[in-house]
Parts: sequence; C-alpha cells; structure tokens
Amino acid sequence: MIKNIFFLFLFASIFSCNEKVKDEKLSEKTIKNSNIEFAKGFDISYHEGYKIITLKNAWPGADKEFKYALIESGIVLESPEEYDAIVTIPIDEIVVTSTTHIPSLEMLHIEETLIGFPNLDYISSEKTRKRITEGHLVELGKNEAINTEVLIEINPDLVVGFAVDGNNKPLNTIKKTGIPVVYNGDWTETTPLGKAEWIKFFAAFYNKEEKANELFTEIKTEYKKAKKLAENAKSTPTVLIGAMYKDVWYVPQGKSWAAQFITDANGNYLWSNTEGTGSLSLSLESVLDKAEHAEIWIGPSYYTNLKQLQKAHAVYEQFDAFKINKVYSFTNKVGETGGLLYFELAPNRPDIVLNDMIKILHPELLPDYELYFFDKLK
Repeated sequence: MIKNIFFLFLFASIFSCNEKVKDEKLSEKTIKNSNIEFAKGFDISYHEGYKIITLKNAWPGADKEFKYALIESGIVLESPEEYDAIVTIPIDEIVVTSTTHIPSLEMLHIEETLIGFPNLDYISSEKTRKRITEGHLVELGKNEAINTEVLIEINPDLVVGFAVDGNNKPLNTIKKTGIPVVYNGDWTETTPLGKAEWIKFFAAFYNKEEKANELFTEIKTEYKKAKKLAENAKSTPTVLIGAMYKDVWYVPQGKSWAAQFITDANGNYLWSNTEGTGSLSLSLESVLDKAEHAEIWIGPSYYTNLKQLQKAHAVYEQFDAFKINKVYSFTNKVGETGGLLYFELAPNRPDIVLNDMIKILHPELLPDYELYFFDKLK
C-alpha cells in the first residue's frame, strides 16, 4: 500500500526556488468539476489556484483513493500532507512508464516533454521513435525495475507510473527524492471510451483541458457513429477470441473491454453472457465444444500466420474459422523495434478499433475501409 511520506520535504523542495509565495489561506471551495463521462477511475475538481485529481482505482481491487494536487506556481497549500503528490503546473518534463501513455502526449502535441521511458524498444510510434533516435529520450531499464539512479539524474517534473497491486518499490524510492510520482489507472477501465478519456488526466498537468475535451469529443462522436452503422448489419457473426497459453485458453469475460468491441460491432461473442471484466481460464476441450463453428476468430495470441498457428497446436485446424481463413490478429502491425501498435494506440483510439471490428464482421458496411490494427492471417 502506498503511504503518504516525506510531504514536508516534498513541500519544501517544490517551493524552495520560489522567491515569493502566496501565504493567504486558499479557498477549498470547488469552482467546477471535470466533465468526465465514461472513465470510472479518476476525477478532477478545480479550485482557486489549484486542481485535485482523485484516483479511484489505481489497480484492480484497490481499497485506497489517491489525491494529487496540481498547483499553480507560487501557490502554497494549507494541508500538503493530505495529498499523495503535489505537482507544480504546467510541467515541462515528464517520464511515463506505459506505451499507452504516449499517444495522449502526442495527441496533445506535448510529446517533446517526454524525456525518459523504461525499455524504449516497446515504443511503436514513429514520431516518438524519431525523438529516441535523436537522443531526446533516456533509457530507464525495465518497468518493474526502473533505473532509479538515471531517473533521479534526469530529474523530471513528474513520473507517471502504474502498479498491479500497489507494491512498486522503484516508484516509492523515487518519491522519497522529492520527484512527484502519480499512478495512472487507464488500464483498469473496462469500456472503450472509458480508456480513451484518460487523455484528460494527462491534459490537466499541462493546462490542456480544452484540447483534450476537443479530441475526446471527436473520438466519442466517431465511436458512436461506427456503432450506429453496425446496427445496419443483416447478420450477427459468432466470434471466438484468443488461443492456448500452455494448457489454458484465456477468453475475455462478457463485460470486458475486448468483448464490448464485438458487441458494439454487432457480433455474437460466444462468452458475452459471462459476468466480469477480466478473463476466463478454460480448457481446450471446452473452447472447442463451444466455438468449433465460430465464424470469426480474433486475436489468436502472438501468431503471425496460419502455419505458425497450425504448428503450435494441431487442434486449431478443427475450428471452422481456421478452415475458411477467417482468423484476424494485430500481431503484424509492429513498430521499428518490435513494439505492437495495438497495445500502444488502441486504448486511446477505440473508434479505430471499432471500425476494424465492423470491417472484419460486416465488410459490406465499410467497403472502402482498410484495416488499421488488424490483418487477416495468411
């Protein structure tokens, strides 16, 4: 569990360089609240001279809310110990730790503020890869074991991390140095538009809310337009997702992010009636029994062609979707150093994912559309 530590030290370090500070008592009255529509994991409230981001679900099952104060230069908070991080905004330099964070920076045109990342090879974006080649980004090692010495040396204004269970020792070490650390929980969202709305989280640190609202409105509009188009389909194809991993076949549960795309594309996901937002662990026999005659097969693990799929497990040939060559995957869309574009960009652009799903399930509805994330396996 993340604990509130060294706030007096953090408070002093943030303001030590300010020649003049406001010493009057700040009003705690909320001027306005953010217009978060779909995301369940965070909210933003606006006050005189500062904002508060409340993180509600930093990781699945988290029983603690985190409060981050985003303050204007020269502002002194009355009770700094109440916050898990205090960040002077707008920030100039940032370190993020997930490739899903990078599209938000690029869409807001603030990608030049990114100065470090753990395992640069995972990044697919051509724009950010160019900055890597030019030497603007520092390699920070692995996400689960960030090189804290290098990170402290580059001294960013903010580190945006994530944790699967609240036990992220490198981030705790970084916090002790006075560098503000905040968690991002975009990956815990279960709806496509909920994930995409986290662009507003990043925008708050740069005072770019207006731009973020504009971008998200465009994404929301395009997503709803695509969903409306899918309602015109004359059929509802059955869909299988995933493949074997060792002795287990993992399929998304019925309320999950992946399942929502199939439903919104007017497809019949075979496990859509299951509860939960994670995944089901199934045997090969049970999947074959239920999905042998599925018309479409999407996302069969990391295989990039049918021959690899056949070689991995002979039983895959028994699925109708394999026989009629209706197997689709995102594995062939990779960056220069092997990072998968889908993992990086898809959460931020659910409108593109949904159009891909519609093209796969109902190609007649989008005759001139070319798949962006997915390909039919050859």
